[in-house]
Amino acid sequence: MPVFACRFGESRAPQRISSSRGNLAMTSPMPLPGAMPTPPYPAPPGAWLRSPAALGRATAVLLGVVIAADLFACYADLLEIDVTGDIADGATGSDVVDRADRADTLYGVAGISQGVALLATMVVYLCWLWRVRVNAEVFDASRHRMKRGWTIGGWFCPIVNLWFPRRIVADCWDASAPWNERTGHTPLINAWWTVWLVNLFVGRFADTSSRKAETAEELRQAAKTMLVSDALDIAAAVLAIVVVVRLTRRQERKVLAGPPPVPALG
Repeated sequence: MPVFACRFGESRAPQRISSSRGNLAMTSPMPLPGAMPTPPYPAPPGAWLRSPAALGRATAVLLGVVIAADLFACYADLLEIDVTGDIADGATGSDVVDRADRADTLYGVAGISQGVALLATMVVYLCWLWRVRVNAEVFDASRHRMKRGWTIGGWFCPIVNLWFPRRIVADCWDASAPWNERTGHTPLINAWWTVWLVNLFVGRFADTSSRKAETAEELRQAAKTMLVSDALDIAAAVLAIVVVVRLTRRQERKVLAGPPPVPALG
């Protein structure tokens, strides 16, 4: 299942716990200091440097919106856990019904807000990633193990979407290193991608558990799992912001450093 589609497709429909046990539901060129740096290997046709700064800022802001939506979802999860726990313990009465209705409503709204925030972020993020990938090809075309088309397609192609996107980001990071530095990519990328994948699997498990739940106790356990997924999503978004900001700055600094130094003869 596509990575983005997997997360966006999670259902957070109201649980309807108050009645029957329902289901859980950018275009400015990058300023150059004189001549464009000459890459150590010829850049492919149609590749030229363009600033990723505006797209990077927009992506970081939208990831912040994702975090806000996840925080709201965590609040909704806690309400679900509280009221389903009371129902499982035998609580009855109009107060419990009112709390259940409110929890169901907020749970559904949280799911919608998460989906909208993720979709908007996905579009802008992919635009940013395409921009930094093209720049990275200008810096050093030899550093890339994947064709440029996988920059977008790698997120949506089943199976390979579990590692292609990380590899593309890592290659862009390496190609954007200072001219005299050829170190491996930062562990930050591995941390971001690991948390993101764990979150996807936990979220899918939580969604499946919610759909199959029939009792208040099962609904409470599903809400607890969804709370873990939402917390992981926050962590993944924070790490993604750091990756976006640092990679954007990395490319800008490389351009401002000018052409690669010429080895001294002698």
